[in-house]
Amino acid sequence: MRSLNLTRSDAAARAELLDVDTYEVDLDLTDGSGGPGSGTFRSRTVVRFTCSRPGAQTFIDLRSARIRSATLNGQTLETGRYDDEVGLTLPDLQETNELVVDADLAYTSTGEGLHRMVDPVDGEVYLYTQFQTADAKRVFACFDQPDLKARYTLTVTAPAAWVVVANTPAAESPGESGAVVHRFEQTEVLSTYLVALIAGPYHVAEDSYTDEHGTIPLRLLCRRSLAEHLDADRLFAETKEGFGFYHREFGMPYAFGKYDQIFVPEFNAGAMENAGAVTFLEDYVFRSRVTGYRYERRNETILHEMAHMWFGDLVTMRWWDDLWLNESFATFASVLAQVDVTQYTDAWTTFANVEKAWAYRQDQLPSTHPVAADMTDLETVEANFDGITYAKGASVLKQLVAYVGREPFLAGLRAYFSEHAFGNAEFDDLLRALEASSGRDLSDWAAQWLRTTGINPISVEVSTPADAPGTISELTVVQGPAAPGAGELRTHRLGVGLYSRDDSGALVRTAFAELDVDAERTTVPDMAGLPLPELILPNDADLTYCSVRLDERSLDTVLRSIEDVTDSLARTLCWSALWEMTREARMPARRFVEVVTRAAPREPHIGVVQRVLAQAQTALARYADPDWAAATGWPEFSAAMLTAARDAEAGSDHQLAFLTALCSCPVGADEARVLACLLDAGPDEAGLPGVTLDTDLRWTVLTALVAAGAETTDRIDEELAADDTAGGARRAATARAARPTVGAKEEAETLLTATGDDAPSNALVRATLLGVDLPGQEHLLTGLCERYLDDVTALWKARSGDLAKTVAAGLFPAWSVDAETVARFDAVIADASYPAGLRRILAEQNADLTRALEARAVDAAAAG
Repeated sequence: MRSLNLTRSDAAARAELLDVDTYEVDLDLTDGSGGPGSGTFRSRTVVRFTCSRPGAQTFIDLRSARIRSATLNGQTLETGRYDDEVGLTLPDLQETNELVVDADLAYTSTGEGLHRMVDPVDGEVYLYTQFQTADAKRVFACFDQPDLKARYTLTVTAPAAWVVVANTPAAESPGESGAVVHRFEQTEVLSTYLVALIAGPYHVAEDSYTDEHGTIPLRLLCRRSLAEHLDADRLFAETKEGFGFYHREFGMPYAFGKYDQIFVPEFNAGAMENAGAVTFLEDYVFRSRVTGYRYERRNETILHEMAHMWFGDLVTMRWWDDLWLNESFATFASVLAQVDVTQYTDAWTTFANVEKAWAYRQDQLPSTHPVAADMTDLETVEANFDGITYAKGASVLKQLVAYVGREPFLAGLRAYFSEHAFGNAEFDDLLRALEASSGRDLSDWAAQWLRTTGINPISVEVSTPADAPGTISELTVVQGPAAPGAGELRTHRLGVGLYSRDDSGALVRTAFAELDVDAERTTVPDMAGLPLPELILPNDADLTYCSVRLDERSLDTVLRSIEDVTDSLARTLCWSALWEMTREARMPARRFVEVVTRAAPREPHIGVVQRVLAQAQTALARYADPDWAAATGWPEFSAAMLTAARDAEAGSDHQLAFLTALCSCPVGADEARVLACLLDAGPDEAGLPGVTLDTDLRWTVLTALVAAGAETTDRIDEELAADDTAGGARRAATARAARPTVGAKEEAETLLTATGDDAPSNALVRATLLGVDLPGQEHLLTGLCERYLDDVTALWKARSGDLAKTVAAGLFPAWSVDAETVARFDAVIADASYPAGLRRILAEQNADLTRALEARAVDAAAAG
């Protein structure tokens, strides 16, 4: 039987049967929507479509609805034809059809469908939609799959004080009882998941972008209580940079008229590419000081969603098999744009540092899958919004650009956009366009990179002549299989760099060779006769996706003096190599922590600093021998973070990064006294001049003190009274969960697993999880470990998929690093009576536990 989990085969059968022309969607948001108790809204939909086989039967998707009436071609449909798990059955179709569905539907608090939030500052209601992957059916009756595109006309009745936003501009007129009716212009042809509605008393800032293609109206929106923090000038400037880049490189102007960017509350993702009405996580409206790294990541998100206006919105995948292409392309294009037209000219460094680390971890999990995954149904799709789909895919595209050349790649894109504009396409369509523009046969490349899994290790071997040991006689690139003992060798376009010290002692590149590698061993002829350097860096310039293995001489150089490598990207690749060695139990975790402690204060790239500090903390919490970590590792690292914060330039990003890292450690008595002084007396008295003790940093410091047992619930309540906002409520939830008592952990568990009317929003769930599993509190979590499986199994049945997945991953007893825990969950993973999605999460988490066990053994051995 069909279900909410739409299969690819059912979607293909429906697409073969139907062509959808138009939707007219009329939503009434006034029935009680001004008050906190409102739970439903009225939705009336008129769908006009054709059927290739008159007399056939199909179904239309609808979720959590109470149907008032439904008619198909003027004939009343019995409400018994609606099943919440199946949709509404449509019998005896004609060649041309008109379906009218009038229903009451439910608001959500989980970030899906039409999400509803009440601002605690002013009691105002804020709404927004989130439809990807297939949640448009929570708001209107629709054929909820990407290849049944149509034009949409929305009419929305809302309170007079509200701003209402959709994909197109609207005309307004008075409605009943003081409401306002917003009639939106008909959209271009869109997939259901790209339709958007945002409503509430949002603050609005306006601007426009103009070039030879015309003028694009621009708006920025956020909750009124955040308006003072919206840095509109900067956001508009970055938006204009993006349009300039994409217009130039894509050869086709933006197709959706106006461009709104809305920062919405309690969002599950970073952003969503609704055509002309992009929604963003409102945490990107920085209400307190953040480092430049956060601005860079926000900029990447802005450019990522803008790239989707072409790749995804203008040309849409036929089915979710090509989800990777949508997301990977947007990630690749955003970094390309950052480097070309923004201040973030070293964005490829961040890509290597962040995206690739995500991809490497995902590709080593039991749930890894090919980049072009076999998306048989929606559950599979939703499980694969992961590091393969985004980050490995983007790495593969970067490799493809290196393989065919940037200009041939962009020429192929332009042809692809031109041929498939406003339609659906598949990867093979893009591949053909790229083959035509580049002259290369890409079939083997696609098979190697898109249909396989795993990471090829890349290393070098160097021979030196007996009579000249300081000279390279032969340098060979060695490629290993994509999986240990098995897997494919691939075609890589990669660089090899030689680094030696200059007169100042800095490690600088002295030679570079770029070549194709497709065998196990490939000689680099350009390196013969060159002086033997201190560091040989495989995959220099980060052109390919691989695991870099440093030779013994190079590894010794990096361990002793990684901070001396002058090139930002090369240095980051060295950091990545050290981290992967730690994760793979090829280097003791304490050695990685030592290098971070020494070198991070001299690392100029703030994004890399924040990343390696977080990795060092993971190494201490998960990969180091726990006895050494408790007695030596954590105390020394915490002390080093305080010293680094004091030694850093006053008011600098580095000072803030080290102070924040300190607050993520289990602080000792000395550090707790400093933090308490900072909170109560100020930065100068605490020996930290230049620190801006703003709202969010106060919460960060207070949470560290709470976790150390140096502050109480009363202090949390006092801080919340001073910051009685949605952000304050989230920070208070984290702090409460961080209290070092069994009772506090049980309270958090109760909140996280609640399923009734008192169930928390998705935002409070995520905030609470941040305070549960803190280093040094493992002894408080034994009961949670024992109850975990019962908790998440019940939650999985009762609440929405995304929220249940968040809790299942976040509450997993990752702190219980022992063979018994691994064996316990291995048994559950093998038990098919548990939901497949839950077993996937357990398999991923258990794989991390196994990795931690191996790493701890290596680290413990290093003590001897």
